[in-house]
Amino acid sequence: MTDADRIFVDTNVLLSATDARRRTHSDAQNFLWNAKESGWRLFASTQIFREYLVVATRPESGNGLGLSPEHATENLSVFQLVVQILPEDVESMQRLQWIVRNHELKGKRIHDAQIAATMWRHGLQKLKTYNPSDFVPFSELELIPASETI
Repeated sequence: MTDADRIFVDTNVLLSATDARRRTHSDAQNFLWNAKESGWRLFASTQIFREYLVVATRPESGNGLGLSPEHATENLSVFQLVVQILPEDVESMQRLQWIVRNHELKGKRIHDAQIAATMWRHGLQKLKTYNPSDFVPFSELELIPASETI
């Protein structure tokens, strides 16, 4: 397995795999369930799984999926069969601080910066996301949008 085969998974990929109404649903399901056969190792941080739980359990009227806590946590257990959790540690926090200062980030943008910091901490460069504009400040990352073959 090479570094090129290691991919960090954004929250929106897990949400799309869950929600059949999203236009990226099929892409997300194919990506996640075919990863091993394609030779990819998928990673996420606890932040990604926490964000998933927040949106999955939020009511649909509040831009969530309206899942019960039981259903949402069962989904996470399934995702963890194909997505390995990376720890966030002191080094990733130091990288986050550096990124925030150097890119002058504020507010919600810091969530995206934490993803980049965790990826860099663990030597990952590829990110599967459906929100590529969120990661524009991090030109070092290789973004994998919907329906792109790696």
